[in-house]
Amino acid sequence: MTTALRRCFSTASSQAKSLNIGLIPADGIGKEVIPAAQRVLEALSTSVKFNFTTLDAGFEHFQKTGVALPQETLDFLKSECDGALFGAVSSPSHKVAGYSSPIVALRKHLDLYANVRPVASVASPNNTQQKPIDMLIIRENTECLYIKQERQVEENGQKVAWADRRISEFASKRCGAMAFKMALSRDKLRSQLPESQRFWKGNPKVTIVHKSNVLSVTDGLWRETVRAVHENNPEFQKIEVEEQLVDSMVYRMFREPQMFDVVVAPNLYGDILSDGAAALVGSLGIVPSANVGDSFVVGEPVHGSAPDIAGQKKANPIASIRSAGLLLEHLGYHSEASKIYSAVDAVLREGQILTPDLGGKATTDEVTEAVIKGL
Repeated sequence: MTTALRRCFSTASSQAKSLNIGLIPADGIGKEVIPAAQRVLEALSTSVKFNFTTLDAGFEHFQKTGVALPQETLDFLKSECDGALFGAVSSPSHKVAGYSSPIVALRKHLDLYANVRPVASVASPNNTQQKPIDMLIIRENTECLYIKQERQVEENGQKVAWADRRISEFASKRCGAMAFKMALSRDKLRSQLPESQRFWKGNPKVTIVHKSNVLSVTDGLWRETVRAVHENNPEFQKIEVEEQLVDSMVYRMFREPQMFDVVVAPNLYGDILSDGAAALVGSLGIVPSANVGDSFVVGEPVHGSAPDIAGQKKANPIASIRSAGLLLEHLGYHSEASKIYSAVDAVLREGQILTPDLGGKATTDEVTEAVIKGL
């Protein structure tokens, strides 16, 4: 971990005033939205200086070189960067010999064990959402089916495919701890807001998602471990804890999303829930995420590479811009992150400069300029 990052994680009062950020546009619209996020960060240059380095990774890079995540990229991130922004990856749905997703590999090599995905509504002329949403999904990032241990065999002349699933006490415990810590952090931030701006009114709450009624061993271990984190830590006793079976969670999330504060889930469930939750706030194009570990953070928009609109200047940059805000927030730069969030919310609230996914006609650059103006 670099000296600057160590200072940022330890205390906001000892922040460095210069950050080295790795930029990994990767595939498709990643090449459009990551430069947009860079421009927004550069507009904050009066309070913090950024040094950017663009790095290679992605399926397109694999097609050219046979390598999806170059060792040079990984080494540079580890030795020279305080954090990074990742764009999008075009992972094919069919098997490609020698290829595996670079973002999954990054999470593994940098031990980014939690994927943090806020889903929040903003009132605007184009948002008919009547129930305000302020939900944070914490997705375990290193295990479950994403360990990608698959095999295919023949049984009685028929093909049979198998996939191993891993759930460990270690990974479940630290992901659960992050969920409870962030529940307390969100509660503290809410207490500083006017009553009219608080979407969540009660005590902080964590919802543990599982399917232990069927997967009693793997999901059973997840459920028991996360609950134990709460029960064994006096600092977490203020937090309410509930459980939801994953199928019931999907139903309730769409019917009454205002009932959820922090949601913590194993890798696969968290992936599906967070993508589905984006529909509640209008578009995948506005939902950010951060891949978080104890010593590194990678901001990443939730959307994919969108090859159907790549190069057409239609891509919504807001998810990437918000991901840049999340990156700063987890590095300890809360004031700068708040400026980004406020500027984005103002653009959405006004509803005049929006990309086609939100019903508008603006280009990627026009939305980016509107956010920068809002800063």
